[in-house]
Amino acid sequence: MAETQSTHSTDPKSGYCSATRIYHSLLPPSPLPPPSSPLSISSYALSLLHSPANPTSASLSTTAFLIDSDSGDRLTYSAFLQRVTSLSSSLTSLISMNDVSFVLSPPSFHIPVLYFSLLSLGVAISPSNPLASPSELAQQIQLSKPSIAFTTSALAHKIPPNLPVVLLDSPEFLSMLQFRSPITTTAAASVKQSDPAAVLYSSGTTGKVKAVVLTHRNLIAVITGYYHKKLSDDVERGVFEHPVSLFTLPLFHVFGFFMLISAAAIGESLVLMGKFDFVKMLEAVQRYRVMYIPVAPPVIVAMVKSDLVDKYDLSSLQLLGSGGAPLGEDVAERFKAKFPDVDLIQGYGMTETAGGVTRSTEPDEVKRYGSVGRLAENMEAKIVDPESGESLTPGQRGELWLRGPAVMKGYAGDEAATAATLDPEGWLKTGDLCYFDSDGLLYIVDRLKELIKYKGYQVPPAELEHLLQSIPQIADAAVIPYPDEEAGQIPMAYVVRKPGATITSSQLMELIAKQVAPYKKIRRVAFVDAIPKSPAGKILRRELVRLALSASSSKL
Repeated sequence: MAETQSTHSTDPKSGYCSATRIYHSLLPPSPLPPPSSPLSISSYALSLLHSPANPTSASLSTTAFLIDSDSGDRLTYSAFLQRVTSLSSSLTSLISMNDVSFVLSPPSFHIPVLYFSLLSLGVAISPSNPLASPSELAQQIQLSKPSIAFTTSALAHKIPPNLPVVLLDSPEFLSMLQFRSPITTTAAASVKQSDPAAVLYSSGTTGKVKAVVLTHRNLIAVITGYYHKKLSDDVERGVFEHPVSLFTLPLFHVFGFFMLISAAAIGESLVLMGKFDFVKMLEAVQRYRVMYIPVAPPVIVAMVKSDLVDKYDLSSLQLLGSGGAPLGEDVAERFKAKFPDVDLIQGYGMTETAGGVTRSTEPDEVKRYGSVGRLAENMEAKIVDPESGESLTPGQRGELWLRGPAVMKGYAGDEAATAATLDPEGWLKTGDLCYFDSDGLLYIVDRLKELIKYKGYQVPPAELEHLLQSIPQIADAAVIPYPDEEAGQIPMAYVVRKPGATITSSQLMELIAKQVAPYKKIRRVAFVDAIPKSPAGKILRRELVRLALSASSSKL
C-alpha cells in the first residue's frame, strides 16, 4: 500500500516522492541481470559487445579497440580478446578466484588486457597511482591484502618485498599474451555478481586511506546505463557513427576504470595517452578524429584559456564529459561560447558508487551549467539535514545520500568506516552538501567532508597536517583548499612556527614534497600565531578559508 502511495505522490518533473521524501531517477530502469545468476563484469561487458544490436559486433577483426596516441599502434577487438583469453589461461597457475591483485603501472595496452583477464577469473583488481610513495602504497596493500602485484621494472622497487611480482614489461609476461589453447576453468562460470571486482583507493576526512570494495554487480549497474543510453541515442538519430574516444584519464581512478569497461561494451575505439600533455591531446584529436573526451575540469579550463586550440582541426569533437571535480559555471559558459558545436556534459559520482550516478545528457540539462544533471538509471537519493537527520524537499540544502545497485559493498579492513558511511537500509552518506531543484537536477554546493580536490585527485588535509606537525620547528598546522582556476583547488597550509624557528615557506613545501605524491604537494603557505579551533579541538577550516580569501582579495 505504501508503494502505491509513493508512486502517486512522486513528482514526474523532479522525481521527488513527498510520501517517502526520496528522489527517484526519471530515466527508465536499465535492465539488470538477476542478481543470483553467476556473471562477471568482463563477461557482461563482452556480451554487450557481441550483441547483434551493437554495430561494432560485425567488425571486431578490423575495428581498433586501443590506439597508442604517440606511435599510432592499434590493437583490434579480435586481437584484444585473443590476448585476454591467453593471459587468463596463463594466470590460472598464479592466482585463484577471490584473490586480490595489486596493479601499479602507467597506461599501456597491457592494462586493459590485464583488467579483463583478472576480472574473468574472479580476481579483484586493486590499481594504484604510479606516483604514490612506497609508504602510501604499503598502507594501501595493508588494507587490500593482495596475493600478487603487477607492475613494471621501473616501479617494482616501490612494491613491498614480501609480495610476489609479475613485471608487465618482462619477456615472461609478453609470452603469456601469445596464443595458447585455453585451459578449462570453472572460474568464469562461478564468479558471483556479489564478489569483489575492484578495490579502489579513496581518502577519508581523517586522512586515512580507504579501500573501496566494488562488486561485479556494482560495475554492471553503471555500465548497463551507459550502454543502453548510447544504443537509444543511435536509434533516435537513425545513424551510427563509430565512436572514437581519447582517454586522458588514469586507469587506476574510478572514472577511468569504469569508462574503460564501458568503452569495451559499447565497442568504442580508445586512443590512450601515456602521460597527459595538452598539446598532444589536441594533436590526437586532429590525427585520430576523436569525437569524445572524458576529462577533469582543468582540461576544460586549458581549452578555454589557450590560443593553441586554434592551430588544430578539432571539428570531429562532439562531446566533452566532465567529472572528477566540480566545474565552475563561468568556465562552462566560456567553453560553450568558444566551442558552440561541442556538447559539454557534467556528471557526479564517487569511488564508492563505482563512478557516475548523475549526468546531464538531455539538451535542457546540458544548458544548466551549474548542475551535474539528473539521477542515473536505478538510483535513488535523499537530501538529509546534517543536524536533525530530516529528509529535505527540492530547493533545500543538505547532505546527499544515495542508494542503488552501484553503491559499494564497503571499505576493506575498516568496519567502522563502513558502518559510518553505509546505513542499515543501504543509503550511502556522501558527505557532500547538495540540493535538487524542481526539475530533478542536482547541484553540488560544497563538501561536508574536508577533502581537497586537486585536478580531480583527492588530497586529505589531515595527512598533510600530520606531516607538517612532525617537523620539529612547527608548533601547529592546518591545511585548507585554496581556489585555483587551473587545478580547482590547491592545498594551502597555515603554520604556527615554534618560538625562534626560522623555517621558510619554500623549505616547508620542499620537505613535504619529498614525502608525498606530486598531487598532494602543499603549494601555498601562510604563517600565523594560532590555528582557530573549536572547544573540542577541531580545526575551524572555514575560518581559515575566509582568512585566505580575504587576504587574497585585499591584494587585488
